[in-house]
Amino acid sequence: MQKNKTVNLILEDGAMFSGTSFGEESFASGEVVFNTAMVGYPESLTDPSYLGQILVTTYPLIGNYGVPEDSFANNLSLFYESEKIQVSALVVSDYSDEHSHWNSKQSLHEWLKKYRIPAIQGVDTRELTKILREKGSMKGKLVASPDDARPMYDPESENQVAKASCREIIRYGNGTGKRIALVDCGVKHNIIRCLLRRGVDVVRLPWDYDFSTVEYDGLFISNGPGDPSHCRITIERIRRAFADNKPVFGICMGNQLMAMAAGAKTYKLKYGHRSHNQPVRLVGTSKCLITAQNHGYAVDPSGLDSDWEELFVNMNDGSNEGIRHKSKPFFSAQFHPEAASGATDADFLFDDFVKTVENLR
Repeated sequence: MQKNKTVNLILEDGAMFSGTSFGEESFASGEVVFNTAMVGYPESLTDPSYLGQILVTTYPLIGNYGVPEDSFANNLSLFYESEKIQVSALVVSDYSDEHSHWNSKQSLHEWLKKYRIPAIQGVDTRELTKILREKGSMKGKLVASPDDARPMYDPESENQVAKASCREIIRYGNGTGKRIALVDCGVKHNIIRCLLRRGVDVVRLPWDYDFSTVEYDGLFISNGPGDPSHCRITIERIRRAFADNKPVFGICMGNQLMAMAAGAKTYKLKYGHRSHNQPVRLVGTSKCLITAQNHGYAVDPSGLDSDWEELFVNMNDGSNEGIRHKSKPFFSAQFHPEAASGATDADFLFDDFVKTVENLR
């Protein structure tokens, strides 16, 4: 598929959208999902929670501020949320090859080409989003010919967390602060930045690593892609960690894994929460936060053990947005308090976690 050549997005229900290509010239398939954010496409495209998915941006103009350079320091990207682009393909309404921004080093087309990610522009993303809202997220493929018979890939058929996680232990910090064991289920780099800014050291561990063999002062369970039920070994190890009093904090996938370790189940949302403007309420109060979110599964809190309770709820659909233990320093958030990109209303949760770690005797 060449740039500006006609290509087609085909959904599993048979719906087809035609447009012109940019980015890599290749076939792509995965779960088609949409994000309603107005900005932040470099962060979204590198978010590991999008692994195995074709991302539809509802904001019509994409690419106008370009993409920053691939810069890393101490094993952390300076501008992105992981080491590479994670989405399978990108779908936009209007792509701008002309870009202007103080930090822009390349066009979105050039960046996608570098990581061999195909994209399509000229799609009526409002109509596409309407279909996904009414019928739910579904599999799809990006092809040059409507007659392309290659099957559609179902990311839920595999453990996406195992693909997104690091393969070996990675250490961050100067070695003088409290030590956080971070279970990497597909962690966003800004989560690590937020922890490091608060003076702690971070030991980043593969998703299936036995973290009980690591000395740590606090445990963090990260975000990640796909179906949390694939992570049974992680859930069991979190359950064993609950026997201790060391603080535990989970974000997104981390909320789901902690809830499952506490007796709850998860379910797939019809079309997920992927935006910068999801309102959540702190349970038992009138305090509300505007949050950034990216997840396709949610927790059913009815199965939580009696020692647990809901911490946040979504004000749009009433779904769970976090849990906490009634007596121990364990809590989680389904949303992204590090918000890269998005609102930073919930940034204080990192302060709460680190203060709990520092004050624990």
